[in-house]
Amino acid sequence: MIINQRVENKQLTEKLREEFHKVEPATIGHHLHYGFMDPRIQSMLENVQVVGTAFTVRTSVDDSTLVHKAVSMATEGDVIVIDRTSDTKHAAVGEMVAYAANSRKVNAIIIDGPCTDIQAIKEINMPLFATGLSPITTKLQGQSGEINTVVQCGGVTVHPGDLILADDNGVLVIDSDLDYNSVLKKALESEKKEPITKQQLDAGKVLSSLTKADELIDKKLNEDG
Repeated sequence: MIINQRVENKQLTEKLREEFHKVEPATIGHHLHYGFMDPRIQSMLENVQVVGTAFTVRTSVDDSTLVHKAVSMATEGDVIVIDRTSDTKHAAVGEMVAYAANSRKVNAIIIDGPCTDIQAIKEINMPLFATGLSPITTKLQGQSGEINTVVQCGGVTVHPGDLILADDNGVLVIDSDLDYNSVLKKALESEKKEPITKQQLDAGKVLSSLTKADELIDKKLNEDG
């Protein structure tokens, strides 16, 4: 087993955290083309928005001992990201793990595998992202696992301390080495343009003209002769 202490994200100030709540991962997707988890990892709740710091866990197929340890170590604002080492059958997160995470004011749990006890999780109102549901649970075996090491989740490499943004559409991991202010500035500019674009559409303009899709099409048609 490997158990490391949680990693602070020194770049993520309270002000930046608040600003990231104003943008959607999909908006950032217009400017950033990597870090998005596979769409099979979906929100188990509706109308959620998550901004937090990655607290990573890797577990073996049916041993969730370190998941229990992780929710005991994580603190307010953390997002617990669980690498299930390709297991798609066993649920490593259920009612008690979600309840414990909520009591620690954890922002969310993201698991590359199924969860269980979905009705209880909805009642707890713990933001949870998973590949689906399963009645087959993991066990407390104390055999293996890692906490706060580099993991894989949804096809994305996640480092402890990375910025996690997630909503009903999916999950985005922003490496702590990236310039958050630059990412945020571009996303906020896109958000500000949307109401103007809607007004122009209401006034009779067409989308392909406003987005310059027409220019790209004309250029390609000219190139093709």
